[in-house]
Amino acid sequence: MRLLGNILWLVLGGLMIAFGWAIVGLVLCLTIIGIPLGIQSFKMAALTLTPFGKTVVYEGGVGSTIVNLVWVLLVGWWMALGYVVAGLANCITIIGIPFGIQSFKMAKLALWPFGAQIRELY
Repeated sequence: MRLLGNILWLVLGGLMIAFGWAIVGLVLCLTIIGIPLGIQSFKMAALTLTPFGKTVVYEGGVGSTIVNLVWVLLVGWWMALGYVVAGLANCITIIGIPFGIQSFKMAKLALWPFGAQIRELY
């Protein structure tokens, strides 16, 4: 089921969104100050590429929390809001519910990315 979900995800727009995140990550990594933000963009690209069968685990400490608070205030809230709206739109139909759940997972990562690790589910 993971394979089928990821293939459908890629065909229906996941590949383009992951590519966009990767481009943003490359642009952010052009400056020293942007490197930490670029790394978070690459993390988002990895999750967006194949979200089925993956989970987000938070292991950050105080430093991650402080940076995440700044992130939420500057960009995190509107990126997460976009994923929540997409998730709600997907959940309108029964077929779209699994895709909506993946959008909610990405909203969580978009809101609080520092200290988060993407892990495979077994």
